[in-house]
Amino acid sequence: MKKIALEEHFIVPALEDRLIEGMPAVTPDAQRQLVDLLSDLGERRLAAMDEAGIELSVLSISGPGVQAEPDAARAVRLAREANDLLAEGVARHPTRYRGFAHLAMQDVAAASAELERCVRDLSFVGAMVNGHTHGIYLDNPCYDPFWDVLQQLDVPLYMHPEDSLILPHVLQAAPELRKATWEWNMEMSAHFLRLVFAGVFDRFPRLKIVLGHMGETLPYVLWRLDSRAELITGKRPLAMKPSDYLKRNLYVTTSGQCDDVPLIAAISALGVGHVLFSVDYPYEESAIAGRFLDQAAIAPDVREKVARLNAIRLMNLDL
Repeated sequence: MKKIALEEHFIVPALEDRLIEGMPAVTPDAQRQLVDLLSDLGERRLAAMDEAGIELSVLSISGPGVQAEPDAARAVRLAREANDLLAEGVARHPTRYRGFAHLAMQDVAAASAELERCVRDLSFVGAMVNGHTHGIYLDNPCYDPFWDVLQQLDVPLYMHPEDSLILPHVLQAAPELRKATWEWNMEMSAHFLRLVFAGVFDRFPRLKIVLGHMGETLPYVLWRLDSRAELITGKRPLAMKPSDYLKRNLYVTTSGQCDDVPLIAAISALGVGHVLFSVDYPYEESAIAGRFLDQAAIAPDVREKVARLNAIRLMNLDL
């Protein structure tokens, strides 16, 4: 079955140092191989897509990117350069690639303007933000102008993991739990819930937020979120139950989760229209992800929605 993949990474030379700084502990050979694959927008990537049945990949800078840059002005410049390079890569293979904007969230006005430029001038289909920016999370009121632009453009924001600013005590002395094993699940599910409880989705009800890895565990805790939220005193008022925002504003991808159990649970919890295919290339194997979806224990019409139809609707794709 033809597929569209949303969490497919690449890198540009100017951001390789940031990539390596944030990369999980791997051997030098593995590190070089990953950088090599990330840098390639040609035959190797296209061959991996073909093997998985992927007709279209949405490409994005592998984190943390410019969000780790301490100089905001330099971050703005590097983000624009990265987006221009991605646009050139997409133009070389216009039937196979689309792009997510890379944004310097240190400067809200600049990030908002760059998002608009990328969508209107470069035909990008949304943006990817790598978690917090120097400890500032997206529920901060300073980002309201950015949310307004995103909502007006009617494109999704993919929230990608980033390391904790301060390592939680429970993860200290447990290096096996760092980064993708468990830390990023905790970090990103909490980040999304900050948006919920800060009222971001009441102020901007048409936002479309995407989380990878089958929703970073959120689809499996809807009842408990509602139940425990009822007990909180002194809480900020919300127009709906917490679970209602997840069902309305949250979309999840299968990136890095090739298992029927979380797939079926996510579809059941959020609705079939809110679950989409992804690989997490090159950190995951495209062929494995493709076979997983082809063989998953779901109905054929559901499979097609997850594989491509939901992505077409979410990003307003014209194929």
